[in-house]
Amino acid sequence: MGFHHHDHGDGHDHHHHGKGASKRALLISFLIIAVFLVVETIGGFLTNSLALLSDAGHMLSDALALLLSLIAVHFAARPPSAKRTFGLKRFEILAALTNGVTLVLISLFIFWEGFQRLWNPPEVASGSMITIATVGLLANIAAAMVLMRGDTKNNVNVRSAYLHVLGDLLGSVGAIVGGILMWAFGWYIADPIISIVVAVLIMLSAWRVTKESVNILLEGAPSRLDTTKVEESLSQLPGVIKVHDLHIWTVTSGFDSLTCHLVVEDDLPSYPVLNDTLVLLEKEFGITHATIQIENSSTRHRDLHCQATSDSHDHDHNHEHNHDHPHDHKQHSHS
Repeated sequence: MGFHHHDHGDGHDHHHHGKGASKRALLISFLIIAVFLVVETIGGFLTNSLALLSDAGHMLSDALALLLSLIAVHFAARPPSAKRTFGLKRFEILAALTNGVTLVLISLFIFWEGFQRLWNPPEVASGSMITIATVGLLANIAAAMVLMRGDTKNNVNVRSAYLHVLGDLLGSVGAIVGGILMWAFGWYIADPIISIVVAVLIMLSAWRVTKESVNILLEGAPSRLDTTKVEESLSQLPGVIKVHDLHIWTVTSGFDSLTCHLVVEDDLPSYPVLNDTLVLLEKEFGITHATIQIENSSTRHRDLHCQATSDSHDHDHNHEHNHDHPHDHKQHSHS
């Protein structure tokens, strides 16, 4: 009684929701950052300010991150093919991972440079530093406001680009505060101290994006979902005896997928159970791309890679090798 169903539902519509806004936001932000990058880089060398140069370094990484994210959105929009059945949607995750790792490396470099300058802080042209950092701050605020119109909540690619800009914004604020302290009190040690603080804050955010990207690439379960709860909810559906071989993963931001086998009562019609399952997954867990196999006691499997939570249940389905089990119907349905 094997029954396979693939439900695409409105998952792709949800995934593409806001894509146009995100693409426009990335493009405008890239142009803003690219223009002010030149100004801040020149200013950093003229004033001999590490805080300003670190801010310019962030701005350079911002420009590259925004460009990479923009390219990723373009490729991710390409339709699936026979060789790439999911298209190039994972390109966005690769871009997010690259952005996250880049942020971590830049933060480590600034931290090390700041640490070395703590013992012998150089004199900084604080007046020029304040002026240029203020201009950079305005550019970052403008870029951040534009990016907020994109999907910074659900799209890890756009969020990684947003974190680049947000980190740069913090760097500009730090440079301004440091410039004021140096101008008013001659505390040149404020320059490396503020650089270190900003680097640590950026690193924490970058680590979260990197961790999430790696989890997606390793086919880990989405952090928003509790797989144990999903399995328990499916087990409580009328007619369902057991749930096994449950897998949940993220294809790209806003596009989660699920596959599982449901063992149901013998001679129970498959369609009602299937429909109940799809409704449950969408309403309770927001999963609209699911592949469900309905089975009864006559179905046999061997070497199923079952979800870890199933170990806590009576996982006694027969693992004998019998792939010639009597499926009375097998059908693929796409909706």
